[in-house]
Amino acid sequence: MDTQTSGTAPVLRTADSDLEIRKLRRHFGHFDILFFLLCTLVGLDTIGTVAARGPQAFTWMIVLAIIFFVPSALLCAELGSAFPQEGGPYLWVRLAFGHLVGAVNTFMYWVTNPVWFGGTLTVSAVTAFTTFFRDGRPFGTLGFYLFTLGFVWFGILTAVVSFRIGKWIPVLGGWTRLALLILFTGTVLIYAARHGVHGFGLADFTPGWSGFVALVPVLIFNYVGFELPNSAGDEMVDPRRDVPAAIFRSGVLAVLLYALPVLGVLLVLPTKAVTGLSGFLDAMRQVFSVYGGSTGPDGTVTLTGAGLVLGGICAVLFILTLLSSGVAWLMGTDRALAVSGYDGAAPRAFGVISERLGTPVRVNLLSGLVSTGVLVLAHQLTGGEAAKLFGAVLSLALSTTLLSYLGIFPALHILRRKYPDVPRPYRVRYPRTIGWLLTALIAFATVQLLLPGIGAHWFGPGYAPSGWAPSERWTYLATEAIPLVVFVLIGVAFWFAGAPTRRRS
Repeated sequence: MDTQTSGTAPVLRTADSDLEIRKLRRHFGHFDILFFLLCTLVGLDTIGTVAARGPQAFTWMIVLAIIFFVPSALLCAELGSAFPQEGGPYLWVRLAFGHLVGAVNTFMYWVTNPVWFGGTLTVSAVTAFTTFFRDGRPFGTLGFYLFTLGFVWFGILTAVVSFRIGKWIPVLGGWTRLALLILFTGTVLIYAARHGVHGFGLADFTPGWSGFVALVPVLIFNYVGFELPNSAGDEMVDPRRDVPAAIFRSGVLAVLLYALPVLGVLLVLPTKAVTGLSGFLDAMRQVFSVYGGSTGPDGTVTLTGAGLVLGGICAVLFILTLLSSGVAWLMGTDRALAVSGYDGAAPRAFGVISERLGTPVRVNLLSGLVSTGVLVLAHQLTGGEAAKLFGAVLSLALSTTLLSYLGIFPALHILRRKYPDVPRPYRVRYPRTIGWLLTALIAFATVQLLLPGIGAHWFGPGYAPSGWAPSERWTYLATEAIPLVVFVLIGVAFWFAGAPTRRRS
């Protein structure tokens, strides 16, 4: 493998890479990157999970925005503008640590998204549809699979088509986020003026250790993704100029678009009534009753008239928002895995770009198959219990995502040392400190996902992870740890499978 600096960034020059890169087209401009990042960073499926921890969740959201979100934006701005080739996060890890670490890290980075798309996002979408269009009545088995498989494969086909066309789904998703959250926030103000809100004092915002332990994994999961557009680096018009600018603008918008709906949920619903799966949806139903609807003695909300219409519109916006999140992540991570295929860190068969479409169609279809498998398996194992399915798949997606950043974040300092002469349009001060701060937070969050509450509650009598019985906590650990071990082994197998490509290069 010939790695040259050429006075700019290291260029991976092989016959395989030349064959595939020439099929790419530059369609990815500043406007596209900005909205792509909004879809990457602002995922509404976890708002209920965050709000369920009460007012201190808002405090921890702001704290982690300062100590994690901002440093990660600075780090990705440097890496993305200095090393802008296709495959972004794979390239950075591979250049810093070699093919083996690059193979394992990229497989973990990729597999998160079909798992998340087929599990958490799809379950959230079907819950939104049944909540607003079926009065909360769940689908039967056939209806469930028709809806969910349609959702999954529409997203996959969007990732398959030319990036010139497919990029409009993330652009649409950016606008749906803005429309939905502006409408929701404005309606909360109207609701508060008419009915009042659930009161809490400043003391309720005081951050506590138990809240930090519970919230740090999901908040960090919400706050990662600045690196994703660089997976399409050779499809960007001007990455050295556009990446830093888009990162900083999307970062400010992302914090606002998370903070406002979480605060709105806390104002409208009592904390004990907020659930991870439907917390945001329940708050939407509650506030839209101001336009038409009523609340029964048991707290059940029935929408009528304009409330029913606006609620339905917002449900559609919510589903489109979920779809665009999944599509944006699939577009990015599928490209990273494809680059690892033609660079010798995965089977060469995966590293093929379609001549006609300019997309990694084989990896796209593999993502669709994995998403479908996760959807069917999780639905069967949980007996169709949506809340349990949501929680189990979300935890697995969180852990695989966070583990992949254990390779990405330390790469900044390593690449500074290995390639000191590479021009850096944007440079971070204190790269080693930032890299290790982010890595330490990621490591802590990963441990808390595997053993939630360790250091406080895990070994206590009667303790159980959220949504699980005390007798099931070791089962929970198995559902998290065993897939992670399997994924690492698959990553190693991919590295072995890439040996012929490395030798040929």
